[in-house]
Amino acid sequence: MSTAAGRSTSLAASVVQVLSELRDAVSGERMAATVATLAGKPFSGRRVGSAGGAAARAWLAQHLADLGATVTLEPFAVRFVPEVYTTPTVEWHDGTTARRLTFGRDVAVHLASTDQPLVRRGELAVAGAGDPTGRWLVVPTGMTLFDAYGHAHGAVGLLFGRGVDADGWHYTMLAGPNPGPLPILTLDLASHAALHAATETGGWLAGNTPIRRLDVPAVNLHGTWPSAVSTGNGAEVLLTAHYDGVGDHPGLRQPAAADNGSGVAVVLEAARILARHLPDQVRLSVALLDAEEAGALGSAHHAAQLRQAGVAPLVINVDGAGSLHQAAAVEAGGPAHALLAALDQAGRHTGLPLVAGPVASDNRRYAAAGLASIGIGAGMAGYHSPADTADRVETPTLEAVARLVVAAGWLAVADPATLQSLIGDER
Repeated sequence: MSTAAGRSTSLAASVVQVLSELRDAVSGERMAATVATLAGKPFSGRRVGSAGGAAARAWLAQHLADLGATVTLEPFAVRFVPEVYTTPTVEWHDGTTARRLTFGRDVAVHLASTDQPLVRRGELAVAGAGDPTGRWLVVPTGMTLFDAYGHAHGAVGLLFGRGVDADGWHYTMLAGPNPGPLPILTLDLASHAALHAATETGGWLAGNTPIRRLDVPAVNLHGTWPSAVSTGNGAEVLLTAHYDGVGDHPGLRQPAAADNGSGVAVVLEAARILARHLPDQVRLSVALLDAEEAGALGSAHHAAQLRQAGVAPLVINVDGAGSLHQAAAVEAGGPAHALLAALDQAGRHTGLPLVAGPVASDNRRYAAAGLASIGIGAGMAGYHSPADTADRVETPTLEAVARLVVAAGWLAVADPATLQSLIGDER
């Protein structure tokens, strides 16, 4: 983009002045403290339906009330949430030496596993090679779960290889396939290769898969601020972030600091500032959403309510504001042209580079309901693992994303007609 073209889309001096004041009001220390609190032991992973999730919700409700919001709770039900309810015991033998696998690092329970609390022992064999009866089958790399089932009649269970993260942890997921007929374990790739080799040396494995599915209550948390508009015809800015995490495992804390304590911290900070600076005719609301990790069910519930009520806010969702490297990812959905243009101008003003990229979170549920929706993501260290700790959430990243959200929210309703969307242009 040429310099002349850049000048043609520059913001008026009065707008720049307002945005500078909003930018200076952002507090990284306050957001870092919010992340540390949400990642703390009392909130124990914040999985939907858990005591930790309920404790976090109560704390967040008070936080919103302290910011001057009218707070409401919206319950809904979530079915079949997976839970590993005790630490699996997994030991294998290569014909010479027995080894115990460490839960979370060497081994995890596959989401498609049946619940098998008892340790079952069987010889090791390769799926698709020989008689599977009474054996743990090492599934070759590239074989699908469907095909493995076809080779597993009479087998004790299945053993899949799966990569671990840079910190050596298996990822925890809550949304995935339904449970099948067999115990299924996932192994880190080195262990998977070793067990594959042990099928040639008379190796065996003994293990269990203590995983159950729970029907649990979930609750979205809403905050709204007073507006001079009483007719409901004014614009509305809706800031969203999910407060749930994937939950702790037995003996393993999973703090869920970046995903998504960081997003919640940004939304709360942006709401604190915008509540005092948006025009009187603009309504500000916040939705702190539950059950995102179980399939973005909280946002699906809320989006359906908004559509039924005929309400069409401008939605800005933040999922991950923990470790910005080069640029923040932006995904737009629904009739979001004007909102995207406001975000682009906000990025130019705050100096935060933006790139079009996937943000697979609650923003997609709002977009699917026909709402103008933007998802923002700026990195997560330790994603879905015990390594997602508060000390790895970077305060400068929190500040950069909060400034972006504040500026975009203000621009989207203050003067959207003058903006053009230039995301992806060379800066």
